Amino acid sequence: MRTEALSEESWIPHGIIDREKRMSEKEREFEVQLSEEEWRERLDEETYRITRQCGTEPPFSGKYYDHKEDGIYTCAACGAELFDSQTKYESGSGWPSFYDALEAERVATKIDRSAGMVRTEILCARCGAHLGHVFTDGPRPTGKRYCVNSAALNFKAR
Repeated sequence: MRTEALSEESWIPHGIIDREKRMSEKEREFEVQLSEEEWRERLDEETYRITRQCGTEPPFSGKYYDHKEDGIYTCAACGAELFDSQTKYESGSGWPSFYDALEAERVATKIDRSAGMVRTEILCARCGAHLGHVFTDGPRPTGKRYCVNSAALNFKAR
């Protein structure tokens, strides 16, 4: 559940490593805020599990894993535009992978200490939906690999 406040130590805006430039309390509030009941009504079971409960889908199983159409990937929870298909690439991870977000402000990051490891979780900056994780083993020009659950995305063809 995402009803708890995010601590100063766990919240870092996308692309900012400098701890002096963390987001203020007000900036951490998501524009789209619904109750858990409202999210359950709005989302199908799998999308709810992944976006609201930080779930994941099995590798190589998601509808966008091998998707190659030209367009924009949006948040399945709120519709915010997140990734351009031109930054999508085959990472071999089993999940849709992008080397950059559409705009830095659209994807937020949070330190994730679950599953016995430390990773960087990625969230929709508009509604706080869990998208997946970002890693530093991606291709140029960013060196990033945004590893995203297909169930956290929708697609709009150009």
